Amino acid sequence: MDPPPPPPPPAVSSSILQFLENKTILVTGGAGFLAKIFVEKILRSQSKVKKLYLLIREVDNKSATQRLQNEVIGKELFKVLKQKMGAKFSPFVEEKVRVVAGDITCEDLAIKDPCLKQEIRRDIDVIVNFAATTNFDERYDVALWLNTFGGRNVMEFANKCLKIKVVIQVSTAYVSGERVGLIREDPYRLGDTLNAVAGLDVQAEKRLVEQKLNDLRNTGASDDSIKWAMKELGMERARKFGWPNVYVFTKAMGEMMMLDLKKDLIPLVIIRPTIVTSTFKEPFPGWVEGIRTIDSLVVGYGKGRLRCFLGDPTSVVDVIPADMVANVMIVAMATHANQRSAETAIYQVGSSVRNPVTLTVLHDTSHCYFTKHPWINKEGNPVIVGKVKVLGSMPSFHRYISIRYLLPLKGLELANTAFCQFFRGAHTDLSRKINYVLRLVDIYRPYLFFKGIYDDMNTHKLRVAAAESGMETNIFYFDPKVINWEDYFMDTHIPGLVRYVFK
Repeated sequence: MDPPPPPPPPAVSSSILQFLENKTILVTGGAGFLAKIFVEKILRSQSKVKKLYLLIREVDNKSATQRLQNEVIGKELFKVLKQKMGAKFSPFVEEKVRVVAGDITCEDLAIKDPCLKQEIRRDIDVIVNFAATTNFDERYDVALWLNTFGGRNVMEFANKCLKIKVVIQVSTAYVSGERVGLIREDPYRLGDTLNAVAGLDVQAEKRLVEQKLNDLRNTGASDDSIKWAMKELGMERARKFGWPNVYVFTKAMGEMMMLDLKKDLIPLVIIRPTIVTSTFKEPFPGWVEGIRTIDSLVVGYGKGRLRCFLGDPTSVVDVIPADMVANVMIVAMATHANQRSAETAIYQVGSSVRNPVTLTVLHDTSHCYFTKHPWINKEGNPVIVGKVKVLGSMPSFHRYISIRYLLPLKGLELANTAFCQFFRGAHTDLSRKINYVLRLVDIYRPYLFFKGIYDDMNTHKLRVAAAESGMETNIFYFDPKVINWEDYFMDTHIPGLVRYVFK
């Protein structure tokens, strides 16, 4: 029998803004997409926050400070705060934000300065762990150190902090794997797997990786060979235990380790967003950075490179704007601070239950947008888009690939033999491209035909409790029901991609 869901969060009398006042927060992965939005929101909404320590993965503070300026404060994301504060902006940031060179894959987060380490442990009220690799095709060693043992190191560091009130772990809803139907906000414990295969031991996985790396280096393997061997090992281990890729596998194990290390005196909150997209409203609509899962389709289509679309057009694509995810974290932080409990709060943050949208809507709005506003290529010519061929199943995809690519490849192979390797370059190039596409499809296939719906009952209860207790839900909004998806994609998200992502 499934365990009962945790009780709804208790009503909190004080406001979120009052909670943030005079608080000190450690943010890991401080240069990441969501972390920047979280930091900007706190600085803009509560100027009386005491201090934000931003842990950035660098060898020294000089390099970390340079990244803070270039990759965080210097971004257009902060333009509203800059306009609001005027000449006071730089002194304000200097007072409120302190960059910390560190690395969550190391003990004590690799904070070298003993005085700074002591200061953080003494003063920190909240830790928010954003640091992660989100690459579905990451090397296993990289993903395991960062997503799994990084979470352990963050929790061990929290256990040494003198007045820590809550730890927020940013995970992903897709730790669920390829499940069908309603997917609940349930925890993963050490040894849990998605396919009932026994034997998952996180420490054993670490030893396996270390042994594999030693074997490869002892045989003189090249860096490229080691990289591919680590990628293959990650995919193999993930699929052995039921996860579709190394990213969600290592994030799930990270949750397991943090739950195991959690002490009853420290509240732990796990945030599981679905596919995070551009900002819905604040600090302004449409800000985005990097290419998220579905955005690769939009970018490829707008640039005229997407000739077919693989996926079930009726599938629900669970997306949620980044500013709503940041708001959930802030509300959960204020709600669960000092809530001494053995239970861990888990919040799935998405839209598939309360306001579902299908892949068809994404395709249709992309077609409408780029028909009205065609992308101008490097030659200065508009890229004319049309309706793409929809391949609604894997068999139809394989037929399409066979006719369009594998037959020409076979022809090149025969011609290459007949003409003494004259076409070797063209054959190798086409073969490499086909293998690349097939690997990408293998990695992303679970999400192109995804049939799961993410239950967000805990998140809904959090929203209701916050409103009933008088929290500022107009400032820290996160109800996906207010979104009109056609308008959002057409007027906000796709224009944001064109402005900030298209190159």
